[in-house]
Amino acid sequence: SNYPVDSWTANETAMSGKILKLNQNFPFPGKLATKKEKSRQQALWYKGVYEDGKLQLVWKVKDAYYSLSFYERAIEITHKNIKLLDDFIRLTETNYETGKGLQQDVLKAQVESSKLRDRIYSYTQQRDRAVADLNSLTNQQLTFSAAELPEILPKALTKTLEELQQSVEQNRPLMASYLALIEQNKLQKKLAKLEFKPDFKLGASYTFREPNFADDGTDFAGIEFGINIPIFVAKRKGAVSEAEAAITMAMHQLDNFRNTAQLNIHDSFLKITKSVQQTELYKNGLIPQASQTFEAVLSGYQVGKIDFLALLDSLMTVYNYELEYYRGLIDGQRGFARLEAETGLNDL
Repeated sequence: SNYPVDSWTANETAMSGKILKLNQNFPFPGKLATKKEKSRQQALWYKGVYEDGKLQLVWKVKDAYYSLSFYERAIEITHKNIKLLDDFIRLTETNYETGKGLQQDVLKAQVESSKLRDRIYSYTQQRDRAVADLNSLTNQQLTFSAAELPEILPKALTKTLEELQQSVEQNRPLMASYLALIEQNKLQKKLAKLEFKPDFKLGASYTFREPNFADDGTDFAGIEFGINIPIFVAKRKGAVSEAEAAITMAMHQLDNFRNTAQLNIHDSFLKITKSVQQTELYKNGLIPQASQTFEAVLSGYQVGKIDFLALLDSLMTVYNYELEYYRGLIDGQRGFARLEAETGLNDL
């Protein structure tokens, strides 16, 4: 400090020297605590988003797995019915050749067999898509066979719709995230208002003077105190308005999230309820009755009392009922997977 610009020598003036200066800024009381709490709320927001993302991933993996399970069962049932139809085709061909049957019966059986083979192609494509979804979600190359997939059994809910909807408030991580986001924006508003208050600065300095012709260069010491005056009022008012708008937006996001979650829970609850009723109806009612009807029609056809179209219709009825049973069963399991993701519960 105070070196002459014409020579830059140290000993020409009495004030030349080297200064060591230390200073510290002190925000207005309340600013640091508000920033700390705002950062904590922001961490809670990210934590909730992360945990909720895990729930959504588990749901998507389960949903893809249950889709795979259905298509494997559909392929298995369709192959079984193709085999039966092939037997019927040989039987109708024999009856036609011996004059006991009609050519249209043979053609009808062949058409139905071709339809089922077309279904096999469709189910196989959808099965492969489900495997691809699983590979993408798990970042693996998975392989499955029908024999490796465990049998899925019907499952009923143990909680009421009201209990499930209330669990969103208590267990869903994203609910806590939105509450933290609202609090974070409230703290941002508080911090914006605190910006109208001045900050302080306190410092100390020590000057190592250079020896010169006047004296030996006695050192100097000093203490500094400063205030930052918040004169840009419009800028600070804008920050307060921005924080208020962020609070309003976060509240609307929370309401939208809550309403969407409640709607999804209601939809999944109805899907599970329907699944339980449907699987019970098909398993203990429609499928046994249709199977008995098919056996009776088959016996009647073999002795020439029932025509082939009635036999074919009876077979396809059993086939469609078996498919609908598994479809309803899988829909229920997919509903459970969705409920777990929406409620944050894993003991449904």
